[in-house]
Amino acid sequence: SNAADACDKKRFLRVQENADTGEKLGIKVIPNKESRTLIIEDTGIGMSKEELQKNLGRIAQSGTAKFIEEYGKDGKGEASQNLIGKFGVGFYSAFLVADKVEVVTKKYGETEQLRWISESKSMDQFKIMSDSSTFPYES
Repeated sequence: SNAADACDKKRFLRVQENADTGEKLGIKVIPNKESRTLIIEDTGIGMSKEELQKNLGRIAQSGTAKFIEEYGKDGKGEASQNLIGKFGVGFYSAFLVADKVEVVTKKYGETEQLRWISESKSMDQFKIMSDSSTFPYES
């Protein structure tokens, strides 16, 4: 749901900005048996450091709910009420099957790429750092 919402948010902002870049929005799920990893890649809106802290740093904190609140008032247009992740708990289901979760993100309109890391043994602790990795799984 997070990846789908990220794409919908980016689509909404591009319409608001009248900025159709032609970029295809989408989601890829890439399993790797050998490394026992699952990569979920999207071309959505991304997150800033502050958003990583607020939205991934707390259970039941919904970035989607805040997005709807922000863009559904003050004449800025109506954010889609069809966005999925309004409760802020779906992301944490990853810890049911993973010992470690990493999120690599770059906020739409910004240049810095960030990496958020947390382990299931200490879900209340996480690290955020600048990241310069490339994605060999992007096509």
